[in-house]
Amino acid sequence: MDKRTFIKLTGLAGAGVVAVPLVSSLIGCGTSPSSTPTGPNPGGVFSLPELGFDHAALEPAIDSQTMKVHHGKHHAGYVRKLNAALEGHPMAGSALESLLANIQPNDTALRNNGGGHFNHAMFWKVIAPATSERDASPNGPLERRINASFGSLEALKNTLAQAGASQFGSGWVWLVQDVNQPDQLFVTSTANQDNPLMSGIVPPAAQGRPLLGIDVWEHAYYLNYQNRRTDYLAALIDQINWSAVSLLMA
Repeated sequence: MDKRTFIKLTGLAGAGVVAVPLVSSLIGCGTSPSSTPTGPNPGGVFSLPELGFDHAALEPAIDSQTMKVHHGKHHAGYVRKLNAALEGHPMAGSALESLLANIQPNDTALRNNGGGHFNHAMFWKVIAPATSERDASPNGPLERRINASFGSLEALKNTLAQAGASQFGSGWVWLVQDVNQPDQLFVTSTANQDNPLMSGIVPPAAQGRPLLGIDVWEHAYYLNYQNRRTDYLAALIDQINWSAVSLLMA
């Protein structure tokens, strides 16, 4: 693990959190192709995670055809191109957090496809259909942190919706945990496939541990909503699986 990623991840441990797991390991991103046959992950490749639910499970909020294309075509494409970009690359074999933290702005193949893989793997987790009341609303430490940071769940939902509506062009909206103050959560947005782990690209105010990512690329909603992004956001935010979000916290 590189020094920058070590500092970011162990910052939480210094605040009293021990053995912080990598987010990518929690959302099923797979491993990186190794730069050598005997490297850290010999023979490994990043892999497309299973969706985990039926394509139609989120209807009418998200239609079945959109889910099929989004997961099976768009996300699969990011994974395939990421693995290709890492062939012979100095960062081959790195954990995904390390790779993302060290991507430079001009390394467009890793930036777009590494971000695209991570972002979508998180997306499927946090919109998985609720199977209990605990999934449908925050509780425990997550609820306390939301209330302390935003005042209420409703205020957080409004902040997410506003950030998504105001994001110009393609991008993502994030709920992020501050690595230096773990009880502090904030909302930010990024362009294209950038995310809060990309410390070499996104500004410091947008960096942290991502807990929730909302896709505002048109491919996420256009078949059903056309240009009505605000309608998509309103429907999607009500589908958030808060248990899944809670599991990503440090």
